[in-house]
Amino acid sequence: MAHIEFLDETMRDGQQSLWGLRMRAGMALPVSPLLDKTGFKTIDLTGGGMLDVLTRYCQENYWEGLDLLVASMPDTPVRAGLRANANVTFSVSPRALMDLWVRRLCAHGVRSFWIYDVLFGMDNMLRLAKVAKESNAHVAGAVMFALSPVHTNEYFAEKTRQLAASPDVDSILLYDTAGVLEKERLIGLLPGIVAAANGKPIEFHANNLLGMSAKAYLDAVDLGVSVLHTASRPMANGPSVPSTEIMVRNIEIKGHSHSLDKSLFQPVADHFRAVGKSAGFLVDQYAEYDAFSEEHQIPGGMMGTFKAQLEMHNMTDKLSDVLDEVAAVRRDLGYPGMATPFSQLVGIQAVLNIVTGKRYGTVPDEVVQYAAGFYGDTVAPVDPDVMDRIMNSARAAEVLANPPADPDLDELKKQYGTDDEDELIYRATVPQADIDKMRAAGPVRRDYPLLSSPELEQVRKLMSVAALPLVEVKTGTMEVSLKR
Repeated sequence: MAHIEFLDETMRDGQQSLWGLRMRAGMALPVSPLLDKTGFKTIDLTGGGMLDVLTRYCQENYWEGLDLLVASMPDTPVRAGLRANANVTFSVSPRALMDLWVRRLCAHGVRSFWIYDVLFGMDNMLRLAKVAKESNAHVAGAVMFALSPVHTNEYFAEKTRQLAASPDVDSILLYDTAGVLEKERLIGLLPGIVAAANGKPIEFHANNLLGMSAKAYLDAVDLGVSVLHTASRPMANGPSVPSTEIMVRNIEIKGHSHSLDKSLFQPVADHFRAVGKSAGFLVDQYAEYDAFSEEHQIPGGMMGTFKAQLEMHNMTDKLSDVLDEVAAVRRDLGYPGMATPFSQLVGIQAVLNIVTGKRYGTVPDEVVQYAAGFYGDTVAPVDPDVMDRIMNSARAAEVLANPPADPDLDELKKQYGTDDEDELIYRATVPQADIDKMRAAGPVRRDYPLLSSPELEQVRKLMSVAALPLVEVKTGTMEVSLKR
Protein backbone atom coordinates (compact mmCIF):
# COMPACT_ATOMS: atom_id res chain seq x y z
CA MET A 1 0.00 0.00 0.00
CA ALA A 2 1.13 3.59 -0.69
CA HIS A 3 0.96 6.94 1.06
CA ILE A 4 -0.85 9.34 -1.28
CA GLU A 5 -0.44 13.10 -1.14
CA PHE A 6 -3.05 15.56 -2.40
CA LEU A 7 -2.69 18.87 -4.22
CA ASP A 8 -5.72 21.17 -3.91
CA GLU A 9 -7.16 22.66 -7.10
CA THR A 10 -10.25 24.35 -5.60
CA MET A 11 -9.02 27.89 -6.14
CA ARG A 12 -7.20 27.37 -9.45
CA ASP A 13 -8.44 24.69 -11.84
CA GLY A 14 -11.75 24.31 -10.01
CA GLN A 15 -12.71 27.93 -10.36
CA GLN A 16 -11.02 28.25 -13.75
CA SER A 17 -13.09 25.39 -15.14
CA LEU A 18 -16.39 26.29 -13.45
CA TRP A 19 -16.19 30.02 -12.76
CA GLY A 20 -14.16 31.24 -15.74
CA LEU A 21 -11.32 32.58 -13.52
CA ARG A 22 -13.72 35.00 -11.80
CA MET A 23 -12.95 33.96 -8.23
CA ARG A 24 -12.24 37.17 -6.35
CA ALA A 25 -10.02 36.99 -3.29
CA GLY A 26 -12.92 37.73 -0.97
CA MET A 27 -14.78 34.71 -2.30
CA ALA A 28 -12.08 32.41 -0.89
CA LEU A 29 -10.57 34.25 2.07
CA PRO A 30 -13.25 33.11 4.57
CA VAL A 31 -12.09 29.49 4.17
CA SER A 32 -8.60 29.60 2.66
CA PRO A 33 -7.15 29.19 6.20
CA LEU A 34 -9.12 25.94 6.48
CA LEU A 35 -7.60 24.66 3.24
CA ASP A 36 -4.22 25.59 4.69
CA LYS A 37 -4.91 23.42 7.76
CA THR A 38 -6.28 20.44 5.83
CA GLY A 39 -2.89 18.88 5.08
CA PHE A 40 -2.52 19.31 1.33
CA LYS A 41 0.97 18.93 -0.07
CA THR A 42 0.45 22.08 -2.15
CA ILE A 43 -2.40 24.49 -2.92
CA ASP A 44 -2.61 25.49 -6.60
CA LEU A 45 -3.74 29.10 -6.61
CA THR A 46 -2.92 31.18 -9.63
CA GLY A 47 -1.75 31.66 -13.21
CA GLY A 48 -1.39 34.37 -15.81
CA GLY A 49 -4.98 34.22 -16.98
CA MET A 50 -6.20 35.31 -13.56
CA LEU A 51 -4.35 38.61 -13.76
CA ASP A 52 -6.13 39.41 -17.02
CA VAL A 53 -9.63 38.30 -15.99
CA LEU A 54 -9.59 39.77 -12.48
CA THR A 55 -8.36 43.12 -13.77
CA ARG A 56 -10.50 43.45 -16.88
CA TYR A 57 -13.76 41.83 -15.79
CA CYS A 58 -13.76 42.00 -11.98
CA GLN A 59 -11.90 45.31 -11.44
CA GLU A 60 -9.82 43.65 -8.74
CA ASN A 61 -6.13 44.23 -8.09
CA TYR A 62 -4.44 40.91 -8.84
CA TRP A 63 -1.33 41.50 -6.76
CA GLU A 64 -3.26 42.74 -3.73
CA GLY A 65 -5.65 39.77 -3.83
CA LEU A 66 -2.75 37.34 -4.26
CA ASP A 67 -0.99 38.81 -1.22
CA LEU A 68 -4.12 38.39 0.92
CA LEU A 69 -4.63 34.77 -0.10
CA VAL A 70 -0.98 33.79 0.29
CA ALA A 71 -0.86 35.39 3.75
CA SER A 72 -3.97 33.44 4.77
CA MET A 73 -2.23 30.11 4.05
CA PRO A 74 1.19 30.25 5.75
CA ASP A 75 1.61 26.51 6.30
CA THR A 76 1.10 25.13 2.77
CA PRO A 77 3.18 25.94 -0.33
CA VAL A 78 1.15 27.89 -2.89
CA ARG A 79 1.55 27.01 -6.58
CA ALA A 80 1.29 28.98 -9.82
CA GLY A 81 1.03 27.70 -13.38
CA LEU A 82 3.39 28.86 -16.12
CA ARG A 83 2.98 28.61 -19.86
CA ALA A 84 6.58 28.39 -20.99
CA ASN A 85 6.34 30.94 -23.80
CA ALA A 86 3.49 33.28 -22.77
CA ASN A 87 2.31 34.55 -19.39
CA VAL A 88 -1.06 36.24 -19.97
CA THR A 89 -1.74 36.85 -23.65
CA PHE A 90 -2.08 34.20 -26.35
CA SER A 91 0.87 35.68 -28.24
CA VAL A 92 4.49 34.83 -27.49
CA SER A 93 5.89 36.85 -24.56
CA PRO A 94 9.46 38.20 -24.32
CA ARG A 95 11.72 35.91 -22.32
CA ALA A 96 12.60 38.75 -19.94
CA LEU A 97 8.92 39.30 -19.18
CA MET A 98 8.39 35.58 -18.50
CA ASP A 99 11.41 35.49 -16.19
CA LEU A 100 10.15 38.59 -14.38
CA TRP A 101 6.69 37.03 -13.99
CA VAL A 102 8.27 34.08 -12.15
CA ARG A 103 10.40 36.31 -9.94
CA ARG A 104 7.47 38.56 -9.00
CA LEU A 105 5.27 35.57 -8.16
CA CYS A 106 8.07 34.33 -5.91
CA ALA A 107 8.35 37.77 -4.32
CA HIS A 108 4.63 37.58 -3.52
CA GLY A 109 5.04 34.24 -1.76
CA VAL A 110 4.52 31.59 -4.45
CA ARG A 111 6.75 28.60 -3.65
CA SER A 112 5.71 26.02 -6.24
CA PHE A 113 5.26 26.09 -10.01
CA TRP A 114 4.01 23.77 -12.70
CA ILE A 115 5.56 24.63 -16.05
CA TYR A 116 4.11 23.48 -19.34
CA ASP A 117 4.22 23.81 -23.09
CA VAL A 118 2.18 21.41 -25.19
CA LEU A 119 4.83 21.76 -27.90
CA PHE A 120 7.46 20.86 -25.26
CA GLY A 121 9.79 23.79 -25.85
CA MET A 122 12.37 22.46 -23.40
CA ASP A 123 14.67 25.49 -23.56
CA ASN A 124 11.89 27.76 -22.29
CA MET A 125 10.59 25.26 -19.72
CA LEU A 126 13.99 24.59 -18.20
CA ARG A 127 14.99 28.27 -18.23
CA LEU A 128 11.88 29.12 -16.18
CA ALA A 129 12.58 26.20 -13.85
CA LYS A 130 16.02 27.65 -13.18
CA VAL A 131 14.51 31.09 -12.46
CA ALA A 132 12.05 29.52 -9.99
CA LYS A 133 14.95 27.78 -8.27
CA GLU A 134 16.49 31.16 -7.50
CA SER A 135 13.80 31.34 -4.79
CA ASN A 136 14.05 27.64 -3.89
CA ALA A 137 10.58 27.01 -5.31
CA HIS A 138 9.37 23.51 -6.13
CA VAL A 139 9.10 22.89 -9.88
CA ALA A 140 6.81 20.35 -11.51
CA GLY A 141 7.62 19.74 -15.16
CA ALA A 142 4.35 19.06 -16.96
CA VAL A 143 3.91 16.24 -19.46
CA MET A 144 0.75 17.36 -21.24
CA PHE A 145 -1.08 14.27 -22.44
CA ALA A 146 -2.85 14.23 -25.80
CA LEU A 147 -4.27 11.60 -28.10
CA SER A 148 -2.92 11.50 -31.65
CA PRO A 149 -0.86 9.23 -33.90
CA VAL A 150 2.31 11.06 -32.86
CA HIS A 151 1.68 11.19 -29.10
CA THR A 152 2.99 7.72 -28.36
CA ASN A 153 4.05 6.26 -25.02
CA GLU A 154 7.65 6.56 -26.18
CA TYR A 155 7.12 10.23 -27.05
CA PHE A 156 5.94 11.03 -23.53
CA ALA A 157 8.67 8.94 -21.91
CA GLU A 158 11.30 10.88 -23.82
CA LYS A 159 9.83 14.23 -22.79
CA THR A 160 9.77 13.02 -19.19
CA ARG A 161 13.41 11.98 -19.46
CA GLN A 162 14.40 15.44 -20.69
CA LEU A 163 12.55 17.17 -17.86
CA ALA A 164 13.71 14.80 -15.12
CA ALA A 165 17.35 15.16 -16.20
CA SER A 166 17.27 18.79 -15.02
CA PRO A 167 18.27 19.37 -11.38
CA ASP A 168 15.77 22.25 -11.39
CA VAL A 169 12.75 19.94 -11.92
CA ASP A 170 11.54 18.30 -8.70
CA SER A 171 8.53 16.31 -9.89
CA ILE A 172 6.79 15.23 -13.09
CA LEU A 173 3.17 16.23 -13.63
CA LEU A 174 1.12 14.04 -15.97
CA TYR A 175 -1.65 16.39 -17.08
CA ASP A 176 -4.72 15.10 -18.97
CA THR A 177 -6.75 18.18 -19.94
CA ALA A 178 -9.46 16.22 -21.76
CA GLY A 179 -9.80 13.45 -19.18
CA VAL A 180 -9.40 10.71 -21.78
CA LEU A 181 -6.87 8.46 -20.05
CA GLU A 182 -8.20 4.97 -19.35
CA LYS A 183 -6.58 1.99 -17.65
CA GLU A 184 -5.41 0.33 -20.86
CA ARG A 185 -3.46 3.40 -21.96
CA LEU A 186 -2.19 4.10 -18.44
CA ILE A 187 -0.73 0.58 -18.27
CA GLY A 188 1.29 1.33 -21.40
CA LEU A 189 2.08 4.94 -20.56
CA LEU A 190 2.96 5.24 -16.88
CA PRO A 191 5.71 2.62 -16.53
CA GLY A 192 7.77 4.49 -19.12
CA ILE A 193 7.13 7.83 -17.42
CA VAL A 194 7.98 6.43 -13.98
CA ALA A 195 11.21 4.92 -15.29
CA ALA A 196 12.16 8.11 -17.14
CA ALA A 197 11.44 10.23 -14.04
CA ASN A 198 14.40 8.52 -12.36
CA GLY A 199 12.93 8.51 -8.88
CA LYS A 200 11.24 11.90 -8.99
CA PRO A 201 7.59 11.91 -7.77
CA ILE A 202 4.80 11.65 -10.33
CA GLU A 203 1.77 13.93 -9.97
CA PHE A 204 -1.48 13.32 -11.86
CA HIS A 205 -4.05 15.91 -12.96
CA ALA A 206 -7.03 14.79 -15.05
CA ASN A 207 -10.08 16.91 -15.79
CA ASN A 208 -13.21 14.82 -15.27
CA LEU A 209 -14.96 15.69 -18.54
CA LEU A 210 -15.92 12.09 -19.28
CA GLY A 211 -16.54 11.00 -15.70
CA MET A 212 -13.55 8.62 -15.87
CA SER A 213 -10.84 10.51 -14.01
CA ALA A 214 -11.49 9.23 -10.48
CA LYS A 215 -11.03 5.67 -11.75
CA ALA A 216 -7.96 6.77 -13.71
CA TYR A 217 -6.51 8.21 -10.49
CA LEU A 218 -6.86 4.86 -8.73
CA ASP A 219 -5.29 3.01 -11.65
CA ALA A 220 -2.46 5.56 -11.74
CA VAL A 221 -1.74 5.07 -8.03
CA ASP A 222 -1.28 1.34 -8.69
CA LEU A 223 1.22 2.28 -11.41
CA GLY A 224 3.39 4.63 -9.35
CA VAL A 225 1.63 8.01 -9.08
CA SER A 226 1.92 9.47 -5.57
CA VAL A 227 0.31 12.93 -5.82
CA LEU A 228 -3.31 13.47 -6.92
CA HIS A 229 -4.87 16.80 -7.93
CA THR A 230 -8.39 17.27 -6.53
CA ALA A 231 -10.85 20.01 -5.59
CA SER A 232 -13.53 20.58 -2.97
CA ARG A 233 -16.71 18.85 -4.16
CA PRO A 234 -18.71 21.91 -5.36
CA MET A 235 -15.64 23.01 -7.37
CA ALA A 236 -14.92 19.54 -8.76
CA ASN A 237 -15.98 17.26 -11.60
CA GLY A 238 -17.35 18.07 -15.03
CA PRO A 239 -14.59 20.17 -16.61
CA SER A 240 -12.78 20.30 -13.25
CA VAL A 241 -10.82 17.55 -11.47
CA PRO A 242 -12.28 14.79 -9.26
CA SER A 243 -13.36 15.79 -5.76
CA THR A 244 -11.08 15.51 -2.77
CA GLU A 245 -13.94 13.88 -0.88
CA ILE A 246 -14.39 10.94 -3.26
CA MET A 247 -10.69 10.36 -3.88
CA VAL A 248 -9.87 10.25 -0.16
CA ARG A 249 -12.67 7.74 0.29
CA ASN A 250 -11.46 5.73 -2.71
CA ILE A 251 -7.85 5.46 -1.61
CA GLU A 252 -8.93 4.53 1.91
CA ILE A 253 -11.07 1.72 0.50
CA LYS A 254 -8.04 0.52 -1.47
CA GLY A 255 -5.92 0.52 1.69
CA HIS A 256 -3.72 3.52 0.93
CA SER A 257 -2.94 6.24 3.48
CA HIS A 258 -3.08 10.05 3.35
CA SER A 259 -2.51 13.07 5.60
CA LEU A 260 -5.71 15.08 5.13
CA ASP A 261 -8.00 16.25 7.95
CA LYS A 262 -11.40 15.16 6.66
CA SER A 263 -13.25 17.18 9.30
CA LEU A 264 -12.42 20.35 7.33
CA PHE A 265 -13.88 19.16 4.00
CA GLN A 266 -17.50 20.08 4.76
CA PRO A 267 -17.13 23.72 5.85
CA VAL A 268 -14.96 24.46 2.81
CA ALA A 269 -17.49 22.80 0.50
CA ASP A 270 -20.45 24.59 2.10
CA HIS A 271 -18.71 27.93 1.66
CA PHE A 272 -17.80 27.54 -2.02
CA ARG A 273 -21.23 26.08 -2.82
CA ALA A 274 -22.93 29.09 -1.27
CA VAL A 275 -20.58 31.55 -2.99
CA GLY A 276 -21.03 29.90 -6.37
CA LYS A 277 -24.81 29.85 -6.13
CA SER A 278 -24.92 33.45 -4.96
CA ALA A 279 -22.69 34.59 -7.84
CA GLY A 280 -24.51 32.50 -10.44
CA PHE A 281 -21.53 30.24 -11.09
CA LEU A 282 -21.48 26.49 -11.67
CA VAL A 283 -21.12 24.17 -8.70
CA ASP A 284 -21.57 20.42 -8.10
CA GLN A 285 -21.00 19.35 -11.68
CA TYR A 286 -20.96 15.93 -13.32
CA ALA A 287 -20.26 14.67 -16.82
CA GLU A 288 -21.54 11.95 -19.13
CA TYR A 289 -19.21 9.81 -21.18
CA ASP A 290 -19.00 11.08 -24.78
CA ALA A 291 -16.63 9.08 -26.98
CA PHE A 292 -16.30 11.95 -29.46
CA SER A 293 -14.38 13.90 -26.80
CA GLU A 294 -11.41 11.69 -27.66
CA GLU A 295 -11.40 13.27 -31.13
CA HIS A 296 -11.70 16.98 -30.35
CA GLN A 297 -10.20 16.89 -26.78
CA ILE A 298 -11.68 20.28 -25.94
CA PRO A 299 -10.94 21.41 -22.39
CA GLY A 300 -14.14 21.89 -20.43
CA GLY A 301 -13.74 25.62 -19.91
CA MET A 302 -13.88 26.24 -23.67
CA MET A 303 -17.36 24.83 -24.23
CA GLY A 304 -19.04 27.91 -22.78
CA THR A 305 -16.89 30.11 -25.00
CA PHE A 306 -17.99 28.19 -28.10
CA LYS A 307 -21.63 28.58 -27.18
CA ALA A 308 -21.23 32.32 -26.59
CA GLN A 309 -19.44 32.83 -29.91
CA LEU A 310 -22.11 30.95 -31.84
CA GLU A 311 -24.90 32.80 -30.05
CA MET A 312 -23.40 36.09 -31.24
CA HIS A 313 -23.95 34.86 -34.81
CA ASN A 314 -27.36 33.25 -34.12
CA MET A 315 -25.82 29.88 -34.90
CA THR A 316 -26.24 27.95 -31.65
CA ASP A 317 -27.56 25.00 -33.65
CA LYS A 318 -24.08 24.64 -35.19
CA LEU A 319 -22.31 23.49 -32.00
CA SER A 320 -22.00 19.89 -33.17
CA ASP A 321 -20.54 21.14 -36.46
CA VAL A 322 -17.99 23.21 -34.55
CA LEU A 323 -16.94 20.18 -32.50
CA ASP A 324 -16.46 18.18 -35.70
CA GLU A 325 -14.42 21.04 -37.11
CA VAL A 326 -12.26 21.28 -33.99
CA ALA A 327 -11.19 17.68 -34.52
CA ALA A 328 -10.44 18.43 -38.19
CA VAL A 329 -8.49 21.62 -37.46
CA ARG A 330 -6.44 19.84 -34.83
CA ARG A 331 -5.44 17.22 -37.40
CA ASP A 332 -4.70 19.95 -39.96
CA LEU A 333 -2.40 21.80 -37.54
CA GLY A 334 -0.28 18.81 -36.60
CA TYR A 335 -2.08 17.61 -33.47
CA PRO A 336 -1.23 20.33 -30.93
CA GLY A 337 -2.12 19.39 -27.38
CA MET A 338 -5.40 20.98 -26.36
CA ALA A 339 -4.28 23.32 -23.61
CA THR A 340 -3.89 27.09 -23.54
CA PRO A 341 -3.06 28.75 -25.87
CA PHE A 342 -3.40 26.09 -28.58
CA SER A 343 -6.83 24.86 -27.54
CA GLN A 344 -8.04 28.43 -28.05
CA LEU A 345 -6.27 28.80 -31.39
CA VAL A 346 -7.75 25.55 -32.70
CA GLY A 347 -11.18 26.40 -31.29
CA ILE A 348 -11.31 29.93 -32.68
CA GLN A 349 -10.19 28.74 -36.11
CA ALA A 350 -12.91 26.05 -36.06
CA VAL A 351 -15.59 28.61 -35.16
CA LEU A 352 -14.41 30.92 -37.95
CA ASN A 353 -14.48 28.07 -40.45
CA ILE A 354 -18.09 27.29 -39.56
CA VAL A 355 -19.37 30.85 -39.18
CA THR A 356 -17.82 32.10 -42.46
CA GLY A 357 -18.59 28.92 -44.37
CA LYS A 358 -15.05 28.84 -45.80
CA ARG A 359 -12.30 26.80 -44.19
CA TYR A 360 -9.29 29.02 -43.42
CA GLY A 361 -10.86 31.91 -45.29
CA THR A 362 -10.21 33.98 -42.18
CA VAL A 363 -7.09 33.15 -40.16
CA PRO A 364 -6.20 34.83 -36.83
CA ASP A 365 -2.71 36.21 -36.40
CA GLU A 366 -1.92 33.66 -33.71
CA VAL A 367 -2.66 30.75 -36.05
CA VAL A 368 -0.23 32.25 -38.57
CA GLN A 369 2.37 32.57 -35.80
CA TYR A 370 1.79 28.95 -34.78
CA ALA A 371 2.14 27.65 -38.34
CA ALA A 372 5.27 29.74 -38.82
CA GLY A 373 6.89 28.19 -35.73
CA PHE A 374 6.88 31.30 -33.55
CA TYR A 375 5.61 29.20 -30.63
CA GLY A 376 8.10 26.42 -31.32
CA ASP A 377 8.25 23.32 -33.50
CA THR A 378 4.89 21.67 -34.13
CA VAL A 379 4.43 18.10 -32.87
CA ALA A 380 3.65 16.92 -36.41
CA PRO A 381 3.82 18.82 -39.72
CA VAL A 382 0.94 21.12 -40.62
CA ASP A 383 -1.09 19.75 -43.54
CA PRO A 384 0.57 21.19 -46.71
CA ASP A 385 -2.68 22.43 -48.28
CA VAL A 386 -3.74 24.07 -45.02
CA MET A 387 -0.29 25.61 -44.64
CA ASP A 388 -0.69 27.20 -48.08
CA ARG A 389 -4.08 28.64 -47.12
CA ILE A 390 -2.73 30.03 -43.85
CA MET A 391 0.30 31.61 -45.48
CA ASN A 392 -1.81 33.13 -48.25
CA SER A 393 -4.34 34.61 -45.83
CA ALA A 394 -4.93 38.35 -45.62
CA ARG A 395 -2.75 39.00 -42.58
CA ALA A 396 -0.02 36.43 -43.11
CA ALA A 397 2.56 38.66 -44.82
CA GLU A 398 2.38 41.33 -42.12
CA VAL A 399 2.51 38.78 -39.29
CA LEU A 400 5.52 37.03 -40.81
CA ALA A 401 7.29 40.35 -41.28
CA ASN A 402 6.87 41.15 -37.58
CA PRO A 403 8.00 38.20 -35.45
CA PRO A 404 7.59 38.61 -31.68
CA ALA A 405 10.08 41.06 -30.21
CA ASP A 406 12.36 39.89 -27.39
CA PRO A 407 13.46 43.01 -25.46
CA ASP A 408 15.47 42.68 -22.25
CA LEU A 409 14.18 43.90 -18.89
CA ASP A 410 15.69 47.38 -19.13
CA GLU A 411 14.14 47.84 -22.56
CA LEU A 412 10.76 46.70 -21.23
CA LYS A 413 10.95 49.18 -18.36
CA LYS A 414 11.73 51.96 -20.80
CA GLN A 415 9.02 50.83 -23.22
CA TYR A 416 6.30 50.82 -20.55
CA GLY A 417 7.59 53.78 -18.58
CA THR A 418 7.99 52.24 -15.14
CA ASP A 419 10.60 50.71 -12.85
CA ASP A 420 7.89 49.13 -10.67
CA GLU A 421 8.05 45.51 -11.76
CA ASP A 422 4.51 44.57 -10.70
CA GLU A 423 3.24 47.57 -12.62
CA LEU A 424 5.40 46.60 -15.60
CA ILE A 425 3.70 43.21 -15.82
CA TYR A 426 0.33 44.94 -15.70
CA ARG A 427 1.16 47.42 -18.44
CA ALA A 428 2.73 44.78 -20.68
CA THR A 429 -0.28 42.49 -20.56
CA VAL A 430 -3.48 44.44 -19.79
CA PRO A 431 -4.90 47.54 -21.58
CA GLN A 432 -4.29 50.71 -19.60
CA ALA A 433 -8.00 51.60 -19.59
CA ASP A 434 -8.75 48.35 -17.75
CA ILE A 435 -5.96 49.01 -15.25
CA ASP A 436 -7.43 52.46 -14.56
CA LYS A 437 -10.92 51.02 -13.99
CA MET A 438 -9.51 48.42 -11.62
CA ARG A 439 -7.70 51.04 -9.56
CA ALA A 440 -10.77 53.29 -9.49
CA ALA A 441 -12.76 50.41 -7.97
CA GLY A 442 -10.75 50.63 -4.76
CA PRO A 443 -9.05 48.05 -2.56
CA VAL A 444 -9.76 44.33 -2.67
CA ARG A 445 -12.68 43.23 -0.51
CA ARG A 446 -11.91 40.57 2.08
CA ASP A 447 -15.35 38.96 1.83
CA TYR A 448 -18.05 38.50 -0.76
CA PRO A 449 -20.79 40.96 0.21
CA LEU A 450 -23.78 39.28 -1.46
CA LEU A 451 -23.70 36.27 0.83
CA SER A 452 -25.72 35.56 3.93
CA SER A 453 -26.78 32.07 4.91
CA PRO A 454 -26.83 29.85 7.98
CA GLU A 455 -24.07 27.73 6.44
CA LEU A 456 -21.78 30.69 6.03
CA GLU A 457 -22.50 31.93 9.52
CA GLN A 458 -21.30 28.54 10.75
CA VAL A 459 -18.17 28.87 8.60
CA ARG A 460 -17.48 32.27 10.13
CA LYS A 461 -17.99 30.81 13.58
CA LEU A 462 -15.56 28.05 12.73
CA MET A 463 -12.97 30.53 11.54
CA SER A 464 -13.24 32.51 14.77
CA VAL A 465 -12.10 29.50 16.80
CA ALA A 466 -10.01 27.57 14.24
CA ALA A 467 -6.77 29.02 15.57
CA LEU A 468 -7.38 27.51 19.01
CA PRO A 469 -5.57 24.24 19.72
CA LEU A 470 -8.62 22.18 20.70
CA VAL A 471 -11.50 22.44 18.26
CA GLU A 472 -14.13 19.86 17.41
CA VAL A 473 -15.98 20.12 14.12
CA LYS A 474 -19.14 18.06 13.59
CA THR A 475 -19.26 17.99 9.82
CA GLY A 476 -22.76 16.66 9.41
CA THR A 477 -24.42 19.54 11.21
CA MET A 478 -21.71 22.19 10.84
CA GLU A 479 -21.57 22.49 14.65
CA VAL A 480 -18.42 23.88 16.20
CA SER A 481 -17.44 23.50 19.83
CA LEU A 482 -14.36 23.68 22.02
CA LYS A 483 -13.18 20.39 23.50
CA ARG A 484 -12.46 20.51 27.21
